[in-house]
Amino acid sequence: MKRSRIGKIVGSVVFAVVFIGLMGYVVMRLWNATLPLIIQGVSAITFWQALALLLLSRLLFGGFRGPWNKPGFGGFNRDQWKSRMAERWQQLTPEQRERMRQRWGRRCGSDDEARPDDSTKDVS
Repeated sequence: MKRSRIGKIVGSVVFAVVFIGLMGYVVMRLWNATLPLIIQGVSAITFWQALALLLLSRLLFGGFRGPWNKPGFGGFNRDQWKSRMAERWQQLTPEQRERMRQRWGRRCGSDDEARPDDSTKDVS
């Protein structure tokens, strides 16, 4: 029997909340077990401070990537995306390339030095 779409969403939200809570608890326990003993003047932290520390580390270092960014998992893979885009770029006519440059110049600001390379270099 198939689970409904709402059931999957609710299950995902519950899993995310439990996972984040567990990670916050682990950070709190590790911090309180090590840092106050090692560094003079560092005090123990609460659960909410541990969650804030996790969020801060995510913002600063971009962690928590997980397995979904690895090849073969079925999700986003930067290398595959880059090679696919390079292939598409090579298949464009010079007029189409110039139109793309103009569109991206309007979107991202015109920078003549940052133009995509027209040569047939290997992108990998």
